[in-house]
Amino acid sequence: MTQPYDVVEVVAMQLIGSDASVIPVSAELSFRTSDPYTVRAVFTGPHTMSTWLVGRELLSLGMHATSEAPAGTGDVQVWRDEDPDYTLVSLSGVEGSALLAAPSEPIVRFLAGTEALVPIGTESDRMESEITALIAALLTA
Repeated sequence: MTQPYDVVEVVAMQLIGSDASVIPVSAELSFRTSDPYTVRAVFTGPHTMSTWLVGRELLSLGMHATSEAPAGTGDVQVWRDEDPDYTLVSLSGVEGSALLAAPSEPIVRFLAGTEALVPIGTESDRMESEITALIAALLTA
């Protein structure tokens, strides 16, 4: 059985099209203390849904990054807009790219909730017993 998420935040975002069109998108950010490095982001638009796994530290760094130096070098990049009340998220995948704009406050609140449970930098302490159990299971298999 899959355990429930420890922190969940639904963020109203806007998908910004290449033609500057704007489509409302809902993003559900979820965090489990048993997987403290990862944030699950489920983006739901009018006709589609997409799930991404994003590094929690990348999301946190993005809250202090700028468009000139975004957090992330791969498929996911995050930075604060010139108006710090907004955060931008760029996603690139096999199906194409997306640029999403979101209010910063719910993302900051979400990250604060995750850090209250597992401070950034202490994730490996949380994972130690699970890694030990995995190694034991592999050795007895």
